[in-house]
Amino acid sequence: MPDATSVDESRIAALSALIQRLDAEIPINQELLTQVDQALTHRSTGRARNLERLEFLGDAVLRLAATEFIDRHHANLTVGACSNLRAQLVSDRWLADVGAALAIEQQMLLGRHAQGDRSAQSRLRADATEALIGALYTALGDLEAIHRWLTPHWHATAQAVLATPHQFNGKTALQEWSQGQGLGLPHYATEECNREHGGTERFRCRVSIQNRDLAEAKGRSRKEAEQNAAAAALQALEGSDSPQASQ
Repeated sequence: MPDATSVDESRIAALSALIQRLDAEIPINQELLTQVDQALTHRSTGRARNLERLEFLGDAVLRLAATEFIDRHHANLTVGACSNLRAQLVSDRWLADVGAALAIEQQMLLGRHAQGDRSAQSRLRADATEALIGALYTALGDLEAIHRWLTPHWHATAQAVLATPHQFNGKTALQEWSQGQGLGLPHYATEECNREHGGTERFRCRVSIQNRDLAEAKGRSRKEAEQNAAAAALQALEGSDSPQASQ
């Protein structure tokens, strides 16, 4: 297990319990505990060993595992439908939900600034969950434990996406609404904020209809930022007294 100077006995017990909730078949050893501890240590702590590199790895591992899940369980889908489904199975919102189901925030080590930023809690859970995926892959060397952990979550999400696909494609839903109101097509203005590969806020998008700004959102890619902005715009429109009121 990690040396006593970096992780105390109570944290080792808490991390072991967390790992068992992921998958009871995972053998707990020193390497795994070390990696999981790092995955749950936020960069805001100032510690050299933090989640940043594991989050980067977890992003790639998650996409591969999700692709394998789709290939195993939804082989009849078209490539386009597979791409749309995978976008939901690896989204920040999905990761945050998985992290919430684990109560992952209870084991996260955060710096003072991150602790006080209540608006960032969902993003923090998503980052830690992605880093946890990277930690499992690093320590175990394969995807099987990741599949055992995430497959039930993927099944639930895939069922919802395939049953009501329009609800999971913000751009399509917003376009249908705007054209139904005779307002034409939404306009998306997307810019790159930084060059951090895999960063959750790499791109920023503003969506407008007839020169009226509706919402702004960020994402790992241009496509994700645009989808997030469209979803935010739909939420804003739903919060109005009526769709016409937002014109």
